[in-house]
Amino acid sequence: MAAVFLVTLFEYSPLFYIAVVSLCFIVTAAMVLGWFGFDVPVILRSSDDGESITPAPEKRMVQVTNPFALEVGSGSACVTGGVTLKPVCLEPCSLSCFWGCEIWALQGALQTHQSHQRFSSSLLLEALKQRCLFSHSFHVGCVDRQEQHTVIPAHLGITDFGPLPRDRYPLVAVLTLAEDEAENMYDIKASVTVVHVPDDKYNLSARILFQYLLTSVGSVYELKPLFMSADGTAEPGPPEQQHSDQRDEPNEEDSWSEGRGRDCVVCQNAAVSRVLLPCRHACVCGSCLPRFQHCPICRAFVLESFVLGTASDR
Repeated sequence: MAAVFLVTLFEYSPLFYIAVVSLCFIVTAAMVLGWFGFDVPVILRSSDDGESITPAPEKRMVQVTNPFALEVGSGSACVTGGVTLKPVCLEPCSLSCFWGCEIWALQGALQTHQSHQRFSSSLLLEALKQRCLFSHSFHVGCVDRQEQHTVIPAHLGITDFGPLPRDRYPLVAVLTLAEDEAENMYDIKASVTVVHVPDDKYNLSARILFQYLLTSVGSVYELKPLFMSADGTAEPGPPEQQHSDQRDEPNEEDSWSEGRGRDCVVCQNAAVSRVLLPCRHACVCGSCLPRFQHCPICRAFVLESFVLGTASDR
């Protein structure tokens, strides 16, 4: 039996050598690619890869004051019965509501704003008014914080916005500063909020779909939530001094800024202090961040990160 095995191994030895050399080449190539930052299967990585991972670049944070905040108010909402909006502003503002605004009209207005050197509220509002089914406005004070009810007049006979996919947003709410003197105090000049309002053909509950901030120099920032490592998400709160990256991240909760954040999901020792981009999970501390190329929560590749906290925490 041993003789037969030796003869068989001798006859097939070239194929055996080729297979061994090919396997060694694949493993070596995968390890080299991993050292240079390319994504490779975990089984092909060496045990000391954590020391050789290039850390994700950290975005520069800037401090801005957002004078606008808008959320869906209490009570039921539907197209025929209307919806209640709760604006909170630092200055007297004007709340303009556009029902059935065309999607391309809003996107075109945002692109036009980016192409102009200075912000023009009249140009923005007129562009949306011409391409909607109904519009009206409210005056919002900086103290009262009253909820505003907006509804389509019954005589228009509008009960829904057609079957899916739709070419109109149910409701677009725009907050602009009412006084010219206040415009010199803030870099952010307007807030554009897209709200879904349920109807018979699409009964998803009322919620904010998109929220944009428009600046005086033609920039458009989209507000997005941060996904925390524990319960829920951090939604954009009332207007206050907010820390933001170049895409204007929403402000963190008070517990984060005061250093009482949740524990890092990796070491379970230090408080969470880094937000991973583009997935926006806030789940690791500064010490654990350099050891990962992928988000520990969703496994998304980490391209950038920024500090979650005040300037004194960095």
